[in-house]
Amino acid sequence: MRAYLRTILTDGGTLTTEEIILHIAVAAIISIAIYISYWYTHSGTTYSKKFNVTLVTLTILTATVMTVIGNNVALSLGMVGALSIVRFRTAIKDSRDTTYIFWSITIGICCGVGDYMVAAVGSAVVFVALLILGRIRNENRILLVVRGARTKEAELEGTIATYFKNKAVLKVKNTTTESVELIYEMTSKMYSENYKKELSVTETLYKIGGVDYINVVTQSDEISG
Repeated sequence: MRAYLRTILTDGGTLTTEEIILHIAVAAIISIAIYISYWYTHSGTTYSKKFNVTLVTLTILTATVMTVIGNNVALSLGMVGALSIVRFRTAIKDSRDTTYIFWSITIGICCGVGDYMVAAVGSAVVFVALLILGRIRNENRILLVVRGARTKEAELEGTIATYFKNKAVLKVKNTTTESVELIYEMTSKMYSENYKKELSVTETLYKIGGVDYINVVTQSDEISG
């Protein structure tokens, strides 16, 4: 038993130089697909070139680590111990970023152990899925903030309800003895409809009189605190 355990714990890497280079090279090649997919699906304000480059290096590093570990139990336990004390605090701006991180790690693991077919087929399926669905954006929410005289409270609420056909949701109402502040939530599609009308919502509200200001704020699920 002792001899068996000693054999397992002292079993070093048996890969040739060519195999090691092949593991890392394939991981680097497939990581290009991850790079292109992330660039395409995140084009716009959410795209981060630094994060995209990180995905490529993460894939290569994971493959390198898996190549080093191989079947060595001692190294694998040591790696688990080392990673357990590392704390990552990178803010994820988009929920899709988690998918890309997991994708990079998965490809690194597959290439590190030599399962190139699994890595290639899995990446192809994920790439196509993200290519088709990756451009989907969450519907941005529009906040309409109106502050005016409290004597105009009922008229303001009635006008907004009529203008947006009772689809705008009143989320907040702040009042003082002299003023009232109304915050409505609606979709960007609902708000864009006001440009097709003869008078915009701001012009309609200002015509009532007693309105101090009107603010329009866009909220997105991609904003993180």
